[in-house]
Amino acid sequence: MTVDAALAQHPAARWVFAAYHIGGCHGCSSASNETLAEVAEGYRLDLEKLLADLNGLT
Repeated sequence: MTVDAALAQHPAARWVFAAYHIGGCHGCSSASNETLAEVAEGYRLDLEKLLADLNGLT
């Protein structure tokens, strides 16, 4: 899933991205088309934690 797709599915995902200081949360086109795995790798994040945080949105 891309950052754009995550935001489209759940607009509050922007707060998760912001908490991780991911540029895509502010409309940065360079991160918005990347997959969540690519973002996690690029930002050196724990992918499983990022996914758990995103999946925990209600």
